[in-house]
Amino acid sequence: MARYTGPKSKIARKFREPIFGPDKALDRKNYPPGQHGASKRRGKQSEYATQLQEKQKVKYTYGVLEKQFSNLFKKASSKEGITGTNLLQLLEARLDNAVYRLGIATTRSGARQLVSHRHILVNGEVVNIPSYTLRAGDVVEVREKSKTLESIAHSVAGRMINKYNWLEWDAKSLSGKFLHFPERESIPENIKENLIVELYSK
Repeated sequence: MARYTGPKSKIARKFREPIFGPDKALDRKNYPPGQHGASKRRGKQSEYATQLQEKQKVKYTYGVLEKQFSNLFKKASSKEGITGTNLLQLLEARLDNAVYRLGIATTRSGARQLVSHRHILVNGEVVNIPSYTLRAGDVVEVREKSKTLESIAHSVAGRMINKYNWLEWDAKSLSGKFLHFPERESIPENIKENLIVELYSK
């Protein structure tokens, strides 16, 4: 599967959640897309379909491809602790996600682009791999010559007070520190990770 570049509102309506951010289309049409719209009768989903849909939702939310997701799940399974929580923690530790959470970019896709285009440093070194996994104590910052980019300046100017307790933000240097893996209750996304674990356990 290639990176999804299609209509985001359609996907948001499919899951009935603003997984790509605030969406006016979702507010107007809070039902799945389709020829018959809200009036179409839809049968009850099977257990497998529900589990698969939850996995797809997570992949779209974090911008992860199938092979990457499978590898992350294997890594989560091999770690101590709850597999579902481990999986979400690994997704949150991705560099592109941290750039988004820190407010350097307004969307995860925008954060992924900043990383790919070499605008982001980790511990003083350029890292252009969006899936790079951060470790506790890693410092993520905007490259000096990139600090004047309009997209970054706009995003940082509009960022709210730091609301993620596993990240620390320094507005003066446009840098942030990944303090630790987040606790499950701190991750705001509406994800039923147990369904994904059940899917892979079949």
